[in-house]
Amino acid sequence: MRQISWKRIRLAPFVPMRFRRNHLWLPVLLALALLTISCDEAGKKKASVTPPASATAPSVTRAAPPAPRIEEQPVTPQGDVVQQTLDRAEREYQAGQANYAAGHLEAAKENFDRAVTVLLQGPVDVKSNEDLQREFDKIIEGVNNLEMQALKEGDGFTEQKAEPAPIDEANEVTFPVDPNLRARAEEELKQTHSDLPLVLNDSVAGYINFFSTRGRGTLEHGLIRSGRYRDMIERVLREEGVPQDLIYLAQAESGFHPLALSRAGARGMWQFMASRATGYGLARNWWVDERQDPEKATRAAARHLKDLYKQFGDWYLAMAAYNSGPGTVQAAVQRTGYADFWELYRRGVLPKETKNYVPIIVAVTIMAKNPAQYGLQGLTLEPPLNPDVVKVDYPVDLRLVAECVDTSVDTIQELNPSLLRMTTPKDGSFELRLPTGTSDRFQQAIAAIPVDKRVWWRYHKVASGETLSAVARKYHTTSHAIAEVNNLDGDELIADSKLIIPVPGHKLDPASIRYSRHATRYRVRRGDTILSIADDFGVPPEKLRRWNHLRGNSLRAGRRISIYKPIYDDVEPALSRRAASKSAKSKKLQASSKGRTVYVVKSGDTLYEIANRYHTTVAALKRDNPGLTADIHPGDTVVVSGRR
Repeated sequence: MRQISWKRIRLAPFVPMRFRRNHLWLPVLLALALLTISCDEAGKKKASVTPPASATAPSVTRAAPPAPRIEEQPVTPQGDVVQQTLDRAEREYQAGQANYAAGHLEAAKENFDRAVTVLLQGPVDVKSNEDLQREFDKIIEGVNNLEMQALKEGDGFTEQKAEPAPIDEANEVTFPVDPNLRARAEEELKQTHSDLPLVLNDSVAGYINFFSTRGRGTLEHGLIRSGRYRDMIERVLREEGVPQDLIYLAQAESGFHPLALSRAGARGMWQFMASRATGYGLARNWWVDERQDPEKATRAAARHLKDLYKQFGDWYLAMAAYNSGPGTVQAAVQRTGYADFWELYRRGVLPKETKNYVPIIVAVTIMAKNPAQYGLQGLTLEPPLNPDVVKVDYPVDLRLVAECVDTSVDTIQELNPSLLRMTTPKDGSFELRLPTGTSDRFQQAIAAIPVDKRVWWRYHKVASGETLSAVARKYHTTSHAIAEVNNLDGDELIADSKLIIPVPGHKLDPASIRYSRHATRYRVRRGDTILSIADDFGVPPEKLRRWNHLRGNSLRAGRRISIYKPIYDDVEPALSRRAASKSAKSKKLQASSKGRTVYVVKSGDTLYEIANRYHTTVAALKRDNPGLTADIHPGDTVVVSGRR
């Protein structure tokens, strides 16, 4: 018979023996014991109480429980559920803002996505709860505002567009072997010198057939583009002590395109996956992705291939491991006992993509080294870039960079493909590449722009007949501000001269905008939303909701809502306004002859009203006026060509 260890519960010494035998005290003792055990557990002490085997449980009479009712089941009150959902969404939203501010784009986007998902997939429908709807609207508008602010800063919230990687297309095909083509290739191969072992078999011959027919355009474009980077790549491969013909790995992978992106997420000329890139020192953040830096990625690729060759002792296996990872190839070698790529190929122990990978590179190498046989001798390679390099330790808009050296933004972006946004990084230094021979011009021009204004201010080349007020309107600034920064005495501008443009660094404070006393009645059309109408009329969405006692973003077609139009104070002197009007009339006559009209914005105008006046749509106005937003001011000009 086992007995309770009363010593463990520390009650026995204080309870007289006669009461221990009295069953009326048993419930009390049991309750005290359980209470003490709970305290012990709360104090993280392990205590176990085992009742005697023969002990008889005390008879305790309990009131019968009431009949169960659905509403009395133990559920979390809706208010608690709503608050929990709000808290989760808000935490994600705040984390997203913090990541945004820190420059972690991908993390910020994930936070924002999760915040919206928490609300939309929560246990309570967003539309049925005012607090959830308010939080949802706040998050959507907050993210939109961040995106708009980023675009205004010039860096954008959306990453640079990538190009599809050519290797993906080649990996999907299995081309037949052309016997005649193979025979000629075998003969030519005897005379081909390469610092890589070149093998011609049916797999390689099939890809030679592919690149001679369907894939010919891909091969030619890559070879032409190689001219930009060939000298640099050969130099880096030589410095790293690896075969020169590894250059054709980049030809097969990306066609020498720094922005190439595979379906698997490999990026850049040498198609690095993110984890591997980090291991070889290629930085990735909101502002830059060094997988897209031609020289840095080439050096990283050379070192990685060199390490793989040291591991496997064979360049074909090294290339296979470059594609699928050294672990995959090592497992295949251990499984078969063969450290030979073609034996692993024959036994089918490699992934399909890796099996094709090496034959593709070998086929491209054979064809590129024998251009006459494959009709490639007439290609004119692009000239080497040979850019000037300037180290900058401040953020600068690429459009300003282009204006400083009189080139296009596209040229600056092509020279700096690692930049994901339209600015250099806001923290740290960056090696900015410029067209050959322009570094001194850039340094001289950028020195005139305050360091803290280099993501806002611009340079403008004056066109013949252009007025100061017209330039001010183009950049949404004032004639006075331009004149002050450039030390101008009057409104006269010299053609082909350059003006510094002090573009405002932020929009008008919404609190400073006045609104008309009388409302405009607007009938909702199919497809309209709170956000789209607010954008068309240039009013904040929250004011539109408040004026009409609305929630959410959706609207029923046919409903009439009230809109109070914004009133902006004129910031241009009267003389500038007259000059603007004169210039606009001249443009109007010019444009009208082409079947188009140039409308001069008046006080109180909105894009919606202008569109209605000319029987067109806001979308058509924005199409014909790139960069046009709802933030229009008196004196601005809007081209109107009608609905399409």
